[in-house]
Amino acid sequence: MKADIHPNYQPVVFQDAASDFAFLTRSTMTSDETIKWEDGNEYPVIKVDISSASHPFYTGKQKVLDAGGRIDKFKRRYAAGKK
Repeated sequence: MKADIHPNYQPVVFQDAASDFAFLTRSTMTSDETIKWEDGNEYPVIKVDISSASHPFYTGKQKVLDAGGRIDKFKRRYAAGKK
């Protein structure tokens, strides 16, 4: 591998802006902001809009709506072709 062409891979805290959730991982992303983590060290913090703690699919708050009976219309259309 060539020297000095790869980004710095370092510990970073990702913090969800929608909920009080943060996790420490390694990333090539950087930030001027820092946060003091549970282990007493300071790490760069990257603020994200949504994470698994606030995403409707992962929290179980996602709602599936059948807008205008599209599923029934689909079933009727393709059931007629099978007869």
